[in-house]
Amino acid sequence: MIKFICPVCKCVLSKKDNALVCENNHSYDIAKQGYVNLLQSQKSSKKRHGDDKLMIKARRDFLDGGFYEPLLNGICTAVADNAESTYFSLLDCGCGECYYTSDIKHRFSNADIYGTDISKEALIFGAKRTKDIHLAAASSSNLPVGNNSFNFLLSIFAPVFPDEFSRVLKSGGILIRAVPLENHLLGLKRAIYDIPYKNKAEDLTLSGFRLIENNEIKYTLELEHSTDIMNLFKMTPYFYKTSRTDQEKIEKLDYLKTEIEFAVLVYKTC
Repeated sequence: MIKFICPVCKCVLSKKDNALVCENNHSYDIAKQGYVNLLQSQKSSKKRHGDDKLMIKARRDFLDGGFYEPLLNGICTAVADNAESTYFSLLDCGCGECYYTSDIKHRFSNADIYGTDISKEALIFGAKRTKDIHLAAASSSNLPVGNNSFNFLLSIFAPVFPDEFSRVLKSGGILIRAVPLENHLLGLKRAIYDIPYKNKAEDLTLSGFRLIENNEIKYTLELEHSTDIMNLFKMTPYFYKTSRTDQEKIEKLDYLKTEIEFAVLVYKTC
């Protein structure tokens, strides 16, 4: 059974032909690219929602290079260690192009995997990566899924909404977050800025959740091709926040050494 619900009346959606339809006949076409649009913020339809195609393509190509594989393995280990069986349901809020969720589906073929993102471009890339994940354009602050629907929820470098996450997780459900630590990508910042700054420490407390694991992943990444360096740069907010002069500093590089620091945080609903 499909876990998505109607964003208008909150009734269960079911598939009918090439659409998802509720009992009140609200209908949502499934795009030919493989996702359904359940995002209700239509007031700003001319405004770009979420990551753009440039950032998504750069992130896809960089991640496909295996440079964040230790993080991927850390997330999959957190799922495996907390799954009571191989038949679990998981929602990735801010799934992007589904790099992490597609690998989870590959490793846990019996799992029922869902992904939401406000970027339709990201969902198009995600649907190309795998056909085995249910994808919807939706905001993590107002998820189009029913109460107590999922065993797991992922939030990988994405905003968290504790009340909403607690609502959609089952009793004893697991939230897995990935956050950058203070020195993450400091080498990249050194190449851009005259005075590089460290990341602010994350507040690890979440209302309604208990932190049960905090696994830090730290290593040094050496990039020896300008394409990989530019992909890393373009997939970060720094690309959009720097001047053309600072962007040119990165474009001239054919070698970059940088710190990689993540924390994989595992929470359980209280």
